[in-house]
Amino acid sequence: MRRISLNVIGWLCGLVLIVSGAITPTSAADRPTNFVVIFADDLGYADIGPFGAKEIETPHLDRMAQEGMKLTDFYVSQAVCSASRAALLTGCYSNRVGVFGAFGPKSKVGINSQEWTIAEVLKQKQYATAIYGKWHLGDAPQFLPTRNGFDDYFGLPYSNDMWPFHPTGGKSYPDLPLISGDKVINAKVTADDQSLLTRQYTEHAVSFIEQHKDEPFFVYVPHSMPHVPIYASGSFQGKSKAGLYGDVISEIDWSVGTILQTLKRLNLDEHTLVIFTSDNGPWLSYGNHSGSAGPLREGKGTAWEGGQRVPCLARWPGKIPAGSVTHEVAATIDVLPTIAEIAGAQLPPNKLDGRSILPVLQARPNAKSPHESYYFYWGRELHAVRSGKWKLHFPHPYRSLVREGGRDGKPGPYVEKQTELALFDLVADIGEQTNVADAHPDVVAKLKDYAEIARRELGDSLTKRNGEELRPIGNVEQ
Repeated sequence: MRRISLNVIGWLCGLVLIVSGAITPTSAADRPTNFVVIFADDLGYADIGPFGAKEIETPHLDRMAQEGMKLTDFYVSQAVCSASRAALLTGCYSNRVGVFGAFGPKSKVGINSQEWTIAEVLKQKQYATAIYGKWHLGDAPQFLPTRNGFDDYFGLPYSNDMWPFHPTGGKSYPDLPLISGDKVINAKVTADDQSLLTRQYTEHAVSFIEQHKDEPFFVYVPHSMPHVPIYASGSFQGKSKAGLYGDVISEIDWSVGTILQTLKRLNLDEHTLVIFTSDNGPWLSYGNHSGSAGPLREGKGTAWEGGQRVPCLARWPGKIPAGSVTHEVAATIDVLPTIAEIAGAQLPPNKLDGRSILPVLQARPNAKSPHESYYFYWGRELHAVRSGKWKLHFPHPYRSLVREGGRDGKPGPYVEKQTELALFDLVADIGEQTNVADAHPDVVAKLKDYAEIARRELGDSLTKRNGEELRPIGNVEQ
């Protein structure tokens, strides 16, 4: 009943808007825009060629950047799996929708049925929708993708390390399942099975695009890789110059190329917006099985740039200028409202934090970031706020490597550190190394005011504040 009610509401809203002139109806000669969102897992800022990779070759992503736009200052909501995915799909900071951390197997919580996903937004416009890859927003039946706007699903319900072979406590995990639709089709995923995931996700995406080439579609491809344990199929094993991790990235690059080639072959190139990004920065403790944050500080699990700033490419021939670059602040929370604007779909009734970045993507004159401020949370703690080129860290604990990370799938140790109140000029100091707070008290005061808005709406456990605009997470008892 839920999906029917959303479609009816969307149809009525769309009719009112068209009659009132708020939305110009699409002419019969115009084809609706398709959307493909490719979401890597734990991919570092400098793991692909357009963002500075040295040893890993990514020719297809290089070409995607040449044919589209590189977004240098693109952020996730939190530097961890479930929270990041909730923000992408709902257009909200993960705190607003009650999603924190990474859900484990048999979780009693998940995405709330009252939150609209990108897929549900597009269902108002009769889009075919699919997800092939890692879900991680709850594995109980009510939380699965097919209950949240997606017509088809093939993939893992959570992270691929949540299985009995995890090197730091796998015995506490049940067998890892592979799901198709809402049914488990492989109850005990093996290492050999994992080596095929990237290829299988890609093949499913290609097949879905082929089947729906004559109607509007949305395909979400959240790869399980390069989250540890990392695997590549036989065609890529030992082929890169950067070990197994390089092999894994090469296969993801192949996946992107295969999807782009499919769009071109079906004459869908100019009718499809493709976005490639990552859910957070590299899991540095895994050493040679993790990526690189390049010039950025720290990695996954922190509010430093290496944790929450991720590589992002957007390609839409004829709409996004080829070879363009933007340094405007944008984020995964902006994907839903941007897609909604392009599709002419009604936004969800719940409050969003994201804003359409279509003017930025199209490089319109004087196009600016829609965000006066952007917030960096870790769990319920507000760690930092950015406005323009300035980023202010509040005193908070964070994890950092004791030394170089582990090797061959076993992690190295972290140590907890503490930062003071610190202001950074991210244009002059992308690595957040020089605290200039004392030299810019006016900037510090301004960013503190922005932080108060976040604390009032979303809360902050560091200052013992409860947010006034938080929405509940989904619960299996609901």
